[in-house]
Amino acid sequence: MRVDRILRSARSYIRSAPGTYTWLGVLFFTTVALHHMSPDFEEEFLRQRSTNIHELSNDPLRVLISSAMWIDGGYWFPYAFLFTVFLAQAERWLGTVRWLIVCVASHVLATLASEGALLGAVRRGLAPESAVNTLDIGVSYSLAGVIAVLTYRIAAPWRYPYLAAVLVFYGLPVLGDPTLTQCGHFLSVVIGLGCYPLVRGRGKTRNPKETLATPRG
Repeated sequence: MRVDRILRSARSYIRSAPGTYTWLGVLFFTTVALHHMSPDFEEEFLRQRSTNIHELSNDPLRVLISSAMWIDGGYWFPYAFLFTVFLAQAERWLGTVRWLIVCVASHVLATLASEGALLGAVRRGLAPESAVNTLDIGVSYSLAGVIAVLTYRIAAPWRYPYLAAVLVFYGLPVLGDPTLTQCGHFLSVVIGLGCYPLVRGRGKTRNPKETLATPRG
């Protein structure tokens, strides 16, 4: 009976965040597909679905969508954990439409801004011409934006340590000699925090102390 209750709870949780788990399911199948590709074919295959300058110039809509459907590196289980802890929680709170707006805004705006900055560097001779074909795929920009917007889900004073942890985690790498992706992550956090208008009217904030103290039946 205990196992049955756990399975029912898991199914209910998954149904409450359809966007998150549909996306995660797509990532599972694309990750399996990558494991059946040769290394050389995989690199070229992903490059054609990458949001690099070359592909964005040719077909921006296609690559902005397709780049979010693949994982560079082939490890799916960490994303299953992160999607469950962050994306599913955000979708259950915001609703699928608002959740999707945060995901899309973080992914698209951070990608365009970071690749635009790289294009400027190439034109000024500060980056090599080969940078226009840099491999850039994945869901990390959306994930960073959602992690940031969840700040507003947490009641004060607990939200401030959470926000500080997010800013330190994503902000420290940009203080040194940051990569394009690290700058994109931090920009995604800023975009997520800027989505505050979407959280209005989505219920009261959650106090972690009270949540942990709530008895479970």
